[in-house]
Amino acid sequence: MITQTQLSEGFAALGVPQGGKVLVHSSLRSLGQVEGGADAVIDSLLAVLGPAGTLLAPTLTGSEELSPQNPPVFDPLNTPAWTGIIPETLRKRPAAIRSLHPTHSAAAIGADAATLLAGHARSVTPCDEWSPYGELARLEDGYILLVGVTHRSNTTFHHVEEVGGLPYQIQPGFAAATVIVDGTAHTRHVMLHKYGPARNFDVMEPFLLEQGIQRSGKVGDAAVRLVHAPGMVRAALRAVAADPMILLAK
Repeated sequence: MITQTQLSEGFAALGVPQGGKVLVHSSLRSLGQVEGGADAVIDSLLAVLGPAGTLLAPTLTGSEELSPQNPPVFDPLNTPAWTGIIPETLRKRPAAIRSLHPTHSAAAIGADAATLLAGHARSVTPCDEWSPYGELARLEDGYILLVGVTHRSNTTFHHVEEVGGLPYQIQPGFAAATVIVDGTAHTRHVMLHKYGPARNFDVMEPFLLEQGIQRSGKVGDAAVRLVHAPGMVRAALRAVAADPMILLAK
């Protein structure tokens, strides 16, 4: 059984910074038996980040069935995420807020939660410069934490694909998405993510380790990666400029 205190010690030892902004992708099961479950993981990270920090998690709701002909309907208070129990637990907390994107929302708690999430309401594509993924990539104290998952779960690589103008990542045409805010339905015209072809984001890991952008360790039973978000995005943009197909599975 791993305790909340032990989790905090492990995350701090890996380099999770006090006062930082951290986007966590996670598998609760990977940690082993956690006393307090998902809430303990969230509280352990908030304790390390401190009152000046911000914890984010992806609360994605999109699917490959969506299209301009079958647009999404999104209620930030009630639409569940498919990204795991830790993001679901975080988004339901009274202190949490959730961005208003109909397919690629994020939830956050902390000092800069509102600032990091606000721009997503005007994003045309899921992970553009106004999204939390884009906002985090501009902050030198922005990090991505992968707990028991690999870069296959790293949504910020979709930000790289969008900023890099890669031709395979967005469906053509606009979808009239419905976003429900305070019980009122609003229509937003957005472009949707394309779920094929298959990605291979793990191809970037050797570069990130070599350049000191990623630190790797273990917390509980989980392999954990702490990635500097701006550094990762800069490195990945250089890579796709040299080879636009590098992030695709061969």
